[in-house]
Amino acid sequence: MRIVFATGNKDKMKEIRDILGGLNAQILSMKEAGVEADVEENGSTFSENARIKADAIYELLRDKEPSAEDETIVLADDSGLEIDFLGGEPGIYSARYLGKDTPYTEKNSIILERLKGVKDEDRTARFVCAIAAALPGGKKLDTRGTMEGRIGYEIAGENGFGYDPIFFLPEYGKTSAEISPDEKNAISHRGKALRAMAELLRDNL
Repeated sequence: MRIVFATGNKDKMKEIRDILGGLNAQILSMKEAGVEADVEENGSTFSENARIKADAIYELLRDKEPSAEDETIVLADDSGLEIDFLGGEPGIYSARYLGKDTPYTEKNSIILERLKGVKDEDRTARFVCAIAAALPGGKKLDTRGTMEGRIGYEIAGENGFGYDPIFFLPEYGKTSAEISPDEKNAISHRGKALRAMAELLRDNL
């Protein structure tokens, strides 16, 4: 059995392999599986976007390698940051927020500026991750995980990526870019969604 995760993000694939490594399956990125596609994620929620991507990549792999269909599971995720004071922004547009090619250092600086003067209790935010699985025979599985915190007051930390350097975790007194990868995997939105998916897949492999 092989699991193809619909991403080309190396940081994300490392986290995925760390968490799904206990499954009796080969874990490949989309690129490693020989598929290149830019799927339009036009859903209105993280879960809808993950499902759109998983189903689209599953169909592409099935067309490309019909004989491997019974041994292929496709996973896809959609994740992002929701900031309550900003009405849930950037939400499902997290990757495209302020422009797809805008560096996260700039995105993070602009978010901090938008929250300038906002009190701690009003800086609540969460990372959300939805994962969808497309299995042989048309079976579908879905999981969701969140990591609660708040927006800090400065960019801090070299670990992680994206919005991690401004996402403050009160229980650690650090941003999610300042804690270790193992600590982050234990509490992260993606970690929670991946572990839930791993449990579902164990019952279906």
